Amino acid sequence: MPKMKTHRGAAKRFKKTGTGRIRRRQVNLRHILEKKSPGRKRRLAGDADLAPGDAARINKLLNNH
Repeated sequence: MPKMKTHRGAAKRFKKTGTGRIRRRQVNLRHILEKKSPGRKRRLAGDADLAPGDAARINKLLNNH
């Protein structure tokens, strides 16, 4: 059986930490930023952990068995 290929769309959106957790970007920081408060924009600037059920699915796409 040939090697599994990494899902390139998932590889661009998620990254794996050194401890094995999957990180994702926060949503709602692309446009319509004027009406959002500065505190809200700062809070959305960081990365977030993926939920455990989603992380299992994304691990398969990234070939992190």
